[in-house]
Amino acid sequence: MEQGLSLDTGARSSAEATGARRAVVGKPLFERAQPYLYLLPALVLLFIWVYRPLIEIVMLSFNQWNLLPTSPKTPVGWANYQQVLSLPEIRQALINTVAYTVGLLPFSLVGPIVIAIFTYGMRGRASGLYRAIVFTPVIIAPVVVTVLWRWILHPYTGIVNYILKDLFHADPINFMGDPALMIPSITFITGWGLIGFCTLIFAAALTNINREYLEAAAIDGAGYWQMIRFVMLPLLSPSILFVALLTVLFSSQWTFVHINVASINTFRSLTSNIYTVLYDYGFRSFNIGVSSAAAVLMFVGFSVIAVIFLWLQNRYSFYDH
Repeated sequence: MEQGLSLDTGARSSAEATGARRAVVGKPLFERAQPYLYLLPALVLLFIWVYRPLIEIVMLSFNQWNLLPTSPKTPVGWANYQQVLSLPEIRQALINTVAYTVGLLPFSLVGPIVIAIFTYGMRGRASGLYRAIVFTPVIIAPVVVTVLWRWILHPYTGIVNYILKDLFHADPINFMGDPALMIPSITFITGWGLIGFCTLIFAAALTNINREYLEAAAIDGAGYWQMIRFVMLPLLSPSILFVALLTVLFSSQWTFVHINVASINTFRSLTSNIYTVLYDYGFRSFNIGVSSAAAVLMFVGFSVIAVIFLWLQNRYSFYDH
């Protein structure tokens, strides 16, 4: 009797599953494809603005072309890549790129983390004022930021040199004209505009931390610094690695505008990074093949760095579950 009931139940379940499959198969094609149609505009734009230019750059890297529509594209094989690797300025650009990246880390990690932690829990008007002060540099155009700081750091009319002369009787310092000070000056200008953006990322991450962890640590006798070290910082690790990844990948892009505006042509090669080399060969020398080859090599190198950071994030990040 029980065996018969189980057979009937199994047969009924099998029939229901078969009916469900037939119902799905019997649906109109539009209904089955509807979820994918919602993704179609984003996928089309992604292909148009990201993947198609990437494919075209790879194709251009194997050709010699001067950017003129009437000029033919001459295949040269791997010659452009060999020329990129032998360029005398590429080594200096790589060194400067590393210098900019390392110099921006205090502005994107250390400073924002300190500000976010010490303003954690701020409420009322003070909170609004602090956020306005911190975030204001982010909304200012980079060109305006560079012009503003060139005026502030001017050796004769700038307020910084005026203060140094008035308080310390120091000689004027040419921050934007001294080759030894140009990279630190550009790094500082870029970091000044970056610190607000990164602070908001860490402030948002702190807001999402479950306060029960902090309360439990306080009950266990943890002090303020112990809660920062053993609770806040570990739970901020995903955001820390994310901001570090952004800094490494986009430091050249962030400093590009400031280099073009602040650098004197005489010292341009001393302050150039990877992006300025791409720009100079592509839009000043009109050597699109070399510029595209350098872009492909940069894309491959940054892709490897991104994979390493993603591995570090999956391995060493702590999540609030």
